[in-house]
Amino acid sequence: MSTPYPFTALVGQDDLRLALLLNAVSPAVGGVLVRGEKGTAKSTAVRALSALLPQVPVVAGCRFSCDPAAPDPACPDGPHEAGGASVRDARMVELPVGASEDRLVGALDIERALAEGVKAFEPGLLADAHRGILYVDEVNLLHDHLVDLLLDAAAMGASYVEREGVSVRHAARFLLVGTMNPEEGELRPQLLDRFGLTVEVAASRETDQRVEVVRRRLAYDDDAEGFAARWHEDETALRERIVAARALLPRVRLGDGALRQIAATCAAFEVDGMRADIVMARTATALAAWAGREDVLAEDVRQAALLALPHRRRRNPFDAPGLDEDKLDDTLEQNGDDGDDGDNTDGTDGDDDPDGPGGGGQPPQGDPDGPDAPAAPDAPAPDAHDSPADSSGSDSGQDDDASPAQAPAAAAGEQQAVGASEPFRTKMLSVPGLGEGAAGRRSRARTEHGRTTGARRPQGALTKLHLAATVQAAAPHQRARGRSGRGLVVRRDDLRQATREGREGNLVLFVVDASGSMAARKRMSAVKGAVLSLLLDAYQRRDKVGLVTFRGADAEVALPPTSSVDAAAARLETLPTGGRTPLAAGLLRAHEVLRVERLRDPARRPLVVVVTDGRATGGVEPVATAGRAARLFGAAGIASVVVDCEFGPVRLGLAGQLAGELGGTAVTLDELRAESIAGLVKDVQGHRMRSVA
Repeated sequence: MSTPYPFTALVGQDDLRLALLLNAVSPAVGGVLVRGEKGTAKSTAVRALSALLPQVPVVAGCRFSCDPAAPDPACPDGPHEAGGASVRDARMVELPVGASEDRLVGALDIERALAEGVKAFEPGLLADAHRGILYVDEVNLLHDHLVDLLLDAAAMGASYVEREGVSVRHAARFLLVGTMNPEEGELRPQLLDRFGLTVEVAASRETDQRVEVVRRRLAYDDDAEGFAARWHEDETALRERIVAARALLPRVRLGDGALRQIAATCAAFEVDGMRADIVMARTATALAAWAGREDVLAEDVRQAALLALPHRRRRNPFDAPGLDEDKLDDTLEQNGDDGDDGDNTDGTDGDDDPDGPGGGGQPPQGDPDGPDAPAAPDAPAPDAHDSPADSSGSDSGQDDDASPAQAPAAAAGEQQAVGASEPFRTKMLSVPGLGEGAAGRRSRARTEHGRTTGARRPQGALTKLHLAATVQAAAPHQRARGRSGRGLVVRRDDLRQATREGREGNLVLFVVDASGSMAARKRMSAVKGAVLSLLLDAYQRRDKVGLVTFRGADAEVALPPTSSVDAAAARLETLPTGGRTPLAAGLLRAHEVLRVERLRDPARRPLVVVVTDGRATGGVEPVATAGRAARLFGAAGIASVVVDCEFGPVRLGLAGQLAGELGGTAVTLDELRAESIAGLVKDVQGHRMRSVA
């Protein structure tokens, strides 16, 4: 077994270390979500923590790690008799992103359960992680069905495995730690709220600190055991401090004043539900125990808020995480304690250990301009109506709002980026037919979850038994198999796998016209608002998204296909406009993106959303070339929708012609709204079927 990197050898990352240590002191805090760019020691820190956890007493021979002092009466390996206890190290179990459901919750032998009536159960990762750490790297990429199982286990403290009336239950209480890179997509809100604390990590910009990180890492790689030996005393001291804090924790007093500050803070930041209040209370208590105190102070409440609230304030995936610390300080001051219960609201305490890992409960005092600084409030988006709009519907390709202050950009026929209008709820667009892609919420697909539509012989391990089909297959052979009594003699060949239909996520590729004909400020603001609305819809339906833009002389891939709608929204926000309309170049670039993506992920079906007024002015024979490019999509059977952005009383209907050549359908910006286009999905599918016919 390889020697883990010592926790005390980590450089910087004060918030990360403190959050992990607080969970080691009090697992009831609820785990940690670590968000940050790649290469910031996220995984290293989590793996190093497991070596610091105290050993766990377990019932000897129990596969489910029952506590000898209070064994689980429903343990599948029980009942347990007194005695026979042993001690082992706390486990850190890693859940791979691509794990199967059976690997997570365990597998029940269906054949033996039906034929012999016994519960032959093989424990999964949830059983292994009981009373330890369950670590999920790239947790934002975890499949939805695994997320649902994690949510259930985290909420109930137990795992249930059920197969057609045969069920097994075992305890599953664990410290959930997840790491993720936000650029690769966000977490579902339900799972996000299950993490007690969250921290943002980034690589230091200080030269000396980066040098020290490299020096220590090279030394560890050259001689891991020797490097760990040099940090042995520090590791031992930290482990002893965790044990002492755990012993002190039951005596820590959370006074009414601190509770009032916690409740007022959660109310002031408008977090949903009561889980935030409970997590803050547990975190503040753990902070006091970590600092060696028996009373919770205002400084503990403040630090608890910084760790427990940022990820609970997000109302949609485009909201930046973080807290306004000035508002936090004002709230704590306004709800300060009178001092009759021992809480110190001025934040001073002479007993803290400022040199301990995590700062002894004090908020990290980093560079105010460094990567851990609170995000500045979002600047207001430019008003979509702050300048004359192109109310006449003119598509001259010129910048209608150019001013002398915009000199270089205006001289080149390019308008500065404008903000998006308010997003709205869109009608669902779907890909016709039945797919087999990754689980999601957009188009119909064969999935492991959903409504049962039939049965088939299992290919590999049986996961979803179709009981009626199995009985029907076994029934004709009972006399030949010598059946006697009421039991049904079932053989492997009789088993039938249930086929199910659910929903899949698709690749939604946006092809956005950013030419001069779209440059009017009011128009582009509305266009960006529509695309932003579709991005929100894609986030909710677990799609991958990509962004191709075209203007001037060519097209570019502004964002390759990704699961991060945040990244797509950021690219959209800074998108400038101006120049000619190379529609053919945009379509050809999109076709190439789909070709490459099909090689990477052949099961994920695409949906192309072209946002344009249909004009084509760039290149040789622009209209004819654009038509030929569009027909490539129709010939390949690629589902498409054209969002018609043409304005004004006189309309040429070019977007509708483009939709016909694509083999898709066209909708206006107004029709894109959910309340306006009840039949859009049927139109998309019906038009597609007619074009194929």
